[in-house]
Amino acid sequence: MRPALSALPALTALAALTALSACAPQIPGGQPENYFGSPKVLDAQLAGGTDGQPLPLPAAIATQPLPAGTAAPEDDIAAATAAALASTETTATATSAPVSTAGISDENSFSAVRTRESIESDAERLARYRAQYEAVEPTAVPVRPAGVGPNIVAYALSQTNPRGTRIYSRSGLSLAGGSQRNCNRFSSPDQAQIAFLEAGGPQRDRQNLDPDGDGYACSWDPAPFRQAVQN
Repeated sequence: MRPALSALPALTALAALTALSACAPQIPGGQPENYFGSPKVLDAQLAGGTDGQPLPLPAAIATQPLPAGTAAPEDDIAAATAAALASTETTATATSAPVSTAGISDENSFSAVRTRESIESDAERLARYRAQYEAVEPTAVPVRPAGVGPNIVAYALSQTNPRGTRIYSRSGLSLAGGSQRNCNRFSSPDQAQIAFLEAGGPQRDRQNLDPDGDGYACSWDPAPFRQAVQN
């Protein structure tokens, strides 16, 4: 009796496992690892699932043309660039002043004169110039006002001796070296001659400007004034 009682629990466990296996769902094909990869299951998934319902189609994307007045961004950039270039050209044209040649004569151009002048027009212009011609008569030289200093022009014309010819006596103290230093104080020979005449020259030479006694101070020369009168 003891061996039979000891085998009873094992039989009970085996019966329970058999009952559980009978309740489990049957796997098609009998191979669990082949169920998800079987062609039937894949076809069912592609067709919309195991219930036979097809998968819904993706929603269609609505497409419609842009309004007539709407431009793409690149079109806006191109239009703005063209407008800026046109404005620059207009400004440059407006600011550049035309070159006027109204003051330049083209009388030496034969082709230019031939297109607008004729013998008759030349005669009319010559007559107009002759009518506008006015001869100016010479007038007397105005009188030199008094009190403005010696007139070196009148003095040059009143003398006849050339430079270097002694006419007036000079003292022994009139040395050429001192005379040259005194002449260097004047800006020109004309200024030295005026100062010489104002100081009592040519009879007196107080400033030692005429050591040779010719009546002409320093390097002043009356010849140009005399020659101008002769011409």
